[in-house]
This record gives sequence, C-alpha cells and structure tokens, in this order.
Amino acid sequence: MTTIKRIQKQYNWALVILVFSFSSCATYHVTTQSLLEQLANNQPETKVNMLIVYPYFFFPGVVTGNSMTEIKVLDKNEKECIIPVKRQTSIRITKKDGKCKTFYFDTMLIKDSIVTGKNDHFIGTDIKPIKLNNIKKIEIQKH
Repeated sequence: MTTIKRIQKQYNWALVILVFSFSSCATYHVTTQSLLEQLANNQPETKVNMLIVYPYFFFPGVVTGNSMTEIKVLDKNEKECIIPVKRQTSIRITKKDGKCKTFYFDTMLIKDSIVTGKNDHFIGTDIKPIKLNNIKKIEIQKH
C-alpha cells in the first residue's frame, strides 16, 4: 500500500469517528413527579428564533415554552445528574398505551395536569396534549 493510500485510509477513519462524535446523543430519564417539581416555579417565556436563508430571506419563529436552563435527570445507571437544556434538547414521552411523542423540551409546558409542547421552533405546531396520568415513561435526549 502506498503512503498516499495509507494516509487517505486514516483520514477516512478519522472523518467517520468525527461524524459519529458530533451526531451522538445521550438519553436520560426522569419521573413524572420529579418533572412536575422542577417545573413548579417555572414561568412560561416567549422565544424568538431566526432562520436566515442567505441572501434574501429570514424567518422569525416565535414559540412559548418553559424557561428552564438545566434539569435534574437519571442516567442509564440510575445516577442523578444535571444536564443543560438547550434548543436541541428533546423530550420523549411514552404513554401507557405504548404510543410515544417526541418534541422539544424547551417548548414544553404543564397546565391543569396536561403536557403541551411544540414540534418545531419556527411555526410552532402543537403536539397533541398528553394527560399526566397517562404517562408511562419520560426520557430526555441531550444532543
């Protein structure tokens, strides 16, 4: 094998490893009670997000959500940890009937024992509301 081919092969492996390191996400879980307690003193806030399509267009997106900047969760070994809440942080709620709904954590609100949230940060399409007593499992995905 020539030196150039060997370097190219090493470069390809390095690129694959780099791509996987940036695309990975960690999954944590939280109980319904813990989530309620952490959101108890949280106030809804309006978030404005901009999508700029160069050179001519920009799209402002306005959604309402929670103002949490971090959340206390359990990892796969049941060890408690605190993770930051970012725009990419998602929440997956599994209902008792086995159906799942994934949406952005920072758009989630709980009011009158109902969980609401948004599928996106721009148009603000709502998820179908979920009753707290129908929740089987809550997972938080940190990207």
